[in-house]
Amino acid sequence: MTVMEMSGQFQIAVIIEDSPDISGLIDTVLSAAGFRTVVTTNGLDGIDAVREHSPVITTLDVNMPGIDGFETARRIRSFSDTYLIMLTARDDEIDTLQGLEAGADDYLVKPFRPRELRARIAAMQRRPRTMVNPGEQRASPDVTSTGTTTGTSSDTTSTGTGTSSSPGSTTGTGEPATGTSGRASYPSDDGWVGYNGLYLNEEMRLAEKDGIQLELTRSEFSLLVALVNSGRRVRSKTDLALLLRGESASPSPYVSESDKRAIEVHIVNLRRKLGDGLPDPRFIETVRGIGYRMAATHDAS
Repeated sequence: MTVMEMSGQFQIAVIIEDSPDISGLIDTVLSAAGFRTVVTTNGLDGIDAVREHSPVITTLDVNMPGIDGFETARRIRSFSDTYLIMLTARDDEIDTLQGLEAGADDYLVKPFRPRELRARIAAMQRRPRTMVNPGEQRASPDVTSTGTTTGTSSDTTSTGTGTSSSPGSTTGTGEPATGTSGRASYPSDDGWVGYNGLYLNEEMRLAEKDGIQLELTRSEFSLLVALVNSGRRVRSKTDLALLLRGESASPSPYVSESDKRAIEVHIVNLRRKLGDGLPDPRFIETVRGIGYRMAATHDAS
């Protein structure tokens, strides 16, 4: 892990934790990883510290005096793209659900091993940090392209390619025509891939559905890219959990039930933001007992 940024300044991490023992442990781990730490003991002070220091990493306890970790995360996420790791004393699904919905990127159950915290921080740093402001506008993708493109992801390999029915052809809705995989064809220098009216640009970290920009967390965006690039190929919960941890190539991966539940929560949130129905999904299908894949080609009209 890099100790110094290009500017020559130490990377900063904010610790929001009311237990001196836990904050001391986190401080030791982060300092050893090359961070300069700022320690706070409650949510309001933690929010101020994030606003003042713009940290790369923020660790956040769920149970604190005053506002709890969930509300603290929501307030931080309203102005900051810091990596948020929530720490909870309970391995309950409701804690996971609330934490991820509040904007956390990852979570750990106390007591945790220092090496695991270090590994999760390293995995998050391998994922792109900067997200485009949801309020920014972008011109519609050019639909007069020719040829076939294959979407790629830094996390996973694309397996389904879409071929337009003819060069520059479009559907009756004005969207690029799609092949049997549901993926639209775009010029290679444009960077956009599409599926059933959903458009993604991995380099710009943008997602649009029917011309409306979606507000996705980093984890949600990474999962959606992986699923779109895989098309109809099923991705297991284990596979997707390792992808988010940056351990897809690990020779002996371990994924806990909590990690798998986190994937389920992310998928629930994605479906809500996509307006996807379970009986007849337009985007994400559940393959019972295995995982998820993109739905078959739909009429996006």
